[in-house]
Amino acid sequence: MKTPSGCIKEPERLVILCVLIYVRLSGMDLRVTEIFLSIQGESSHAGRPCSFVRLTGCPMRCVWCDSAYTFTGGERMTFDSVFERLEEFACTLVEVTGGEPLAQKNAFPFITDLCDRGYEVLIETGGFVSTEQVDPRAKIILDVKCPESGEEERNHWPNLERLRNDKDEVKFVIANMNDWEFARRVINEYDLVNRAKEVLISPVHGVE
Repeated sequence: MKTPSGCIKEPERLVILCVLIYVRLSGMDLRVTEIFLSIQGESSHAGRPCSFVRLTGCPMRCVWCDSAYTFTGGERMTFDSVFERLEEFACTLVEVTGGEPLAQKNAFPFITDLCDRGYEVLIETGGFVSTEQVDPRAKIILDVKCPESGEEERNHWPNLERLRNDKDEVKFVIANMNDWEFARRVINEYDLVNRAKEVLISPVHGVE
């Protein structure tokens, strides 16, 4: 037999509300590899002080990956714990990176919370997870995977169509001329010079 909502006493209503809040908050955490303050070294934001939130985990295995230490481990942190660390740095620019940050489902509400708190937010993503649900206030730095990365087939091409020329940037990490020609084709096919704010080309160091 169903109980009419009007028959729920006030103390019971309060308990139910507290349970619902707890259930919501208990899911609001992230697995974090590290949080640190540094100087931006990539993208058009290079040279600016920036707080980095490096999330753990990435399903991709790029041949030249320089952050394989993020694949496993990390520390479970609530959103509030992350915000407390960021407040210590007193830096308004925050980059959420990885690993692949968007591989964690809670990254999306976390990005929204960052924007709500007034941070300028950069998202560095490998591009195989859809960016459709990313808060539009955040700025995307999309890393298109070239053939020599070993992960070309996992590019989610609709992400390129969502780039905004006043915010978002796209980069290609190239190891040889094959990657260079691939990058040229993609840039032309998706009109990235006009579609993105910046198109960045980075070499793979130590590769002949």
